[in-house]
Amino acid sequence: MSRADRAINSEAGDWGYSEDAGERVWLLQSPSVDSIQPPNQSDNRRGGTSSFGAVFIVVNAALGAGLLHFPAAFNMAGGITAGVTLQMCMMVFSITGLVILAYCSQSNRGPQKYKGCNPLLYTPHFLVIGAINHESEKAISSHWYTDRKFTITLTSVLIILPLSIPKEIGFQKYASTLSVIGTWYVTIIIIVKYIWPDKDVSPGIIPVSPASWTDVFNAMPTICFGFQCHVSSVPVFNSMKKPEIRPWWAVVTVSMIICLFVYTGTGVCGFLSFGSSVSQDVLMSYRSNDVAVAIARAFIIICVVTSYPILHFCGRAVLEGLWLRFKGEEVETDVTRERRRRILQTLVWFCLTLILALFIPDIGRVISLIGGLAACFIFVFPGLCLIQAKLSEHEVRSASWNGIVAYGVVMVTIGAFIFGQTTTNAIYQDINHANSQ
Repeated sequence: MSRADRAINSEAGDWGYSEDAGERVWLLQSPSVDSIQPPNQSDNRRGGTSSFGAVFIVVNAALGAGLLHFPAAFNMAGGITAGVTLQMCMMVFSITGLVILAYCSQSNRGPQKYKGCNPLLYTPHFLVIGAINHESEKAISSHWYTDRKFTITLTSVLIILPLSIPKEIGFQKYASTLSVIGTWYVTIIIIVKYIWPDKDVSPGIIPVSPASWTDVFNAMPTICFGFQCHVSSVPVFNSMKKPEIRPWWAVVTVSMIICLFVYTGTGVCGFLSFGSSVSQDVLMSYRSNDVAVAIARAFIIICVVTSYPILHFCGRAVLEGLWLRFKGEEVETDVTRERRRRILQTLVWFCLTLILALFIPDIGRVISLIGGLAACFIFVFPGLCLIQAKLSEHEVRSASWNGIVAYGVVMVTIGAFIFGQTTTNAIYQDINHANSQ
């Protein structure tokens, strides 16, 4: 077996095709090894992910801490109509973007620079982890052991860091199941609390339309971030038993519809429960001694704790690939050197994330800033991949070819506009906030 058939994140005896499809070989394939080709796409992979399982993974990748910000996003957008309309549009573009990435992966025509951007793509998730920990672990007393910074540091060092160091992530799939169930529980609680509200809860003003057209764009970062699961879509596609476009189209469509219902239920009911007085983290709007809400907060913490190691694992694999490309090597054969480098990468990334978690003020500011980046992941990068894929074809440029390229240009243009507008607005709001203090 040639060295080109080997995977980065596997032991010396694990070279080549793995029965644990997607977790050992193709999920974490080095972006630096251009000579590596995926297995025959027409073959059913033994041990690969089923379509049902792929739906679950995609939903797990999309749902997360951003769920808590949707009621505030509906308020910023100017009501339910504007919020739901934005979600519907984003769902359509998200589905097409996911299919485009799978198509480019299957045809091996995606631009190489898309792979090189992966470390940047994973970074925003860690910023959100810091923000949700800030909101979920606010201290209610002056004791040092209940201080937010202490609890975040303790939880991170004792739980998140040990889960981030291992070479393989297969054992974390069970925790991911609990994470998805937790997000569904949060949505159910918010809906139930709207139907049977607490007696002491009185909603603020409930807008029915945006005051101006620019207000709609204030909700774009949250909407984009909520539907952004594109950074992990290609590994999921390649790990399927039948990595083909038609079943993948069904997978992402069902997944995005599930996300739409979850986000709509949380956004609408949370917004109607509190109106303009809703907090950036909707769970903070409820009474602190509410047991059901406390359980929801615990589930969100579990979601954050279990998602960080998985995302870090993928990002670390890409960094490893970039390192091997820089060194001009295909696969690191020295186990000791690989282990030392892996631990160093994990510690540096973890420490930087922890520092951000300790000083980021709230989840709303984080999402408002990185939501623009999420727009790049949904629109810009898939659009560039589609354009590059079609330009590399040698067939006659028919009307359908021109239409597909035009659609790619439209995606890039929309994504660039959303990124510029939301990022500029987020920076402007932060400057105004700083000047007002």
